[in-house]
Amino acid sequence: MPTQRELANAIRVLSMDAVQKANSGHPGMPMGMADIAEVLWNHFLKHNPANPDWSNRDRFVISNGHGCMLLYSLLHLTGYALSIDDIKNFRQLHSKTPGHPEFGETPGVDTTTGPLGQGLANAVGMAIAEKHLAAQFNRDGFPIVDHYTYVFAGDGCLMEGISHEACSLAGTLGLNRLIVFYDDNQISIDGNVAGWFTDNTPLRFESYGWHVIPNVDGHDPAAIHRAISEAHQQNKPTLICCKTIIGWGSPNKAGTAKTHGEALGEPEVELARKNLNWPHGPFVIPEIIYDTWNARAKGEALENQWQTLFENYQKTHPELAKEFQRRMEKRLPENWHIESQDLINEMQQKKETIATRKASQICLNHFAKILPELMGGSADLTASNLTNWQGAKTFSKATPEGQYIFYGVREFGMSAIMNGIALHGGLIPFGGTFLTFSDYARNALRLASLMKQRVIFVYTHDSIGLGEDGPTHQPVEQAPSLRMVPGMSVWRPCDTTESAVAWQSAIEHKGPTCLLFSRQNLNFQERDAETIANIKRGGYILSDCTSLPDLIIIATGSEVSLGVESCKILSASGEKIRVVSMPSTDVFLSQDTAYQEKVLPKAVTARLVIEAAASDGWYKFAGCRGRVIGLDRFGASAPAKEVFKEYGFTVEHIISVAKEMLSQKQEKKFHDYSSCN
Repeated sequence: MPTQRELANAIRVLSMDAVQKANSGHPGMPMGMADIAEVLWNHFLKHNPANPDWSNRDRFVISNGHGCMLLYSLLHLTGYALSIDDIKNFRQLHSKTPGHPEFGETPGVDTTTGPLGQGLANAVGMAIAEKHLAAQFNRDGFPIVDHYTYVFAGDGCLMEGISHEACSLAGTLGLNRLIVFYDDNQISIDGNVAGWFTDNTPLRFESYGWHVIPNVDGHDPAAIHRAISEAHQQNKPTLICCKTIIGWGSPNKAGTAKTHGEALGEPEVELARKNLNWPHGPFVIPEIIYDTWNARAKGEALENQWQTLFENYQKTHPELAKEFQRRMEKRLPENWHIESQDLINEMQQKKETIATRKASQICLNHFAKILPELMGGSADLTASNLTNWQGAKTFSKATPEGQYIFYGVREFGMSAIMNGIALHGGLIPFGGTFLTFSDYARNALRLASLMKQRVIFVYTHDSIGLGEDGPTHQPVEQAPSLRMVPGMSVWRPCDTTESAVAWQSAIEHKGPTCLLFSRQNLNFQERDAETIANIKRGGYILSDCTSLPDLIIIATGSEVSLGVESCKILSASGEKIRVVSMPSTDVFLSQDTAYQEKVLPKAVTARLVIEAAASDGWYKFAGCRGRVIGLDRFGASAPAKEVFKEYGFTVEHIISVAKEMLSQKQEKKFHDYSSCN
């Protein structure tokens, strides 16, 4: 039988060979952490290579995602659908082995990592989901949710501020099923970290409330085994500090930054092969190594054992079993469409003039009754974001069945944790902060879109309408920039009814959504049944004339009521005006061209867009002959009405601009409609 070191060396040679063939990549971390990975995957990890999506598998996250060849090697060796040709195609176009792990691209990858620290935060979310679902579904004798979340993390992950946000909260929440291996090799891209990272990491994590196992020899399988066994006995998360040598096995480059982010070079690869006593050529793994690594039979047995448990659970707790399956399959309840439509109709009937953040809370009170998978929270702004609901119970160490998380002032950590909750499955996470603070969390939003995860980002205080807090808190560029993120759906509703549709859309969307809500009260808008039905299309005709309009006013959020009031005055003087509310530009642009033409006919080039935000993104709708009343500067500290007036967001200014545009049309300055699409 191969020794543990020989098994670990299989990871090392595959990693250095793949990086060398690509002439690109990071061989140092896989070579340095190979011994840790061998112990974990061969002696502890619960998984089934034939079913990477088994709900009760242990989750494995490489937060230091640049070392992805370690993960690809493990997946290949243990029997996942990742061939030796896939390993050879590392970092090549359309391969299953991209330069950093990408969720959905490679079987067995539990999250997309690379931006350092976020994988660690994702893992905190996974551990939260495990703890919560176990509390909701496990019954005596039936631990159907019973797994660990393991993380590999390096110096870079712990230097990133998000590691503090996420790990501090993990300690407070007592996430005992979270085990992190710190690759303490003292090397980052710029060299030895002694010049810029001298934290007492064990003491830091102890202060968070973690169990810390310091000074573990990361190249001693017995020591690693003891550390993992110890971690399994704790009632808190565990950090295992592993002393390792980056690039272990490379005779001339081990322990240096030269192994971090570049190929070793052909001569050094051959020397490393000799140093490791590995007599086989590039990408050659002996059958006895493959056989010893192969986890398919063991994985099948583990899943079958769980399946038998679940079948007995179904007999004893049939309703719980049915609900568990529905949620893990990401199916909404059978009555979802009726219940959500009832709320929309109720909002329209009540005709309330309230802040859309309050309308959002009304939606949550309704949806929480029919969607037990909702798991919400706020970054220390619950009373402002209104993200809680009646009867919501706090998720904590003592009450893991709770659905509401007090994230504290941790916008970035919250967002990445929500990504992890969604990735785990069984829950729909949402979390709130002010829109301007979405900047703190931007990279987590980007990864939510990249991974196509159903995560709902609730952003209140969506404009200069928040008033006195001033330009530091008044968003200007945030809404337009969020709309630029591929796959991100963004809604900025104008009243209660649009708020309900926005929530309905977010819950049904197969990716992330940003919901932008107002602090100030917004006027309710009248609609008929057809108009209500069209809200879900992202943009729709809210007010219209009897023939082809001479001018179309397009607006979102709090500015819609300004457009409607302006339309009434202009129409009374005989002008033909249409008002289009466009709460979601991305949803509108996904509609068929016939519908888009119906709402915004090409023949009408006099288009006036109104939004209290940066204007550039709106010219695709305004066209080359349109105008945008936007905000291409920062706001000011004053009551909201004064700030809106100062920057031209008044009915008087809108009418003035509209009349100027209409007079230009009458002077035939818009003579060639066909040339401006």
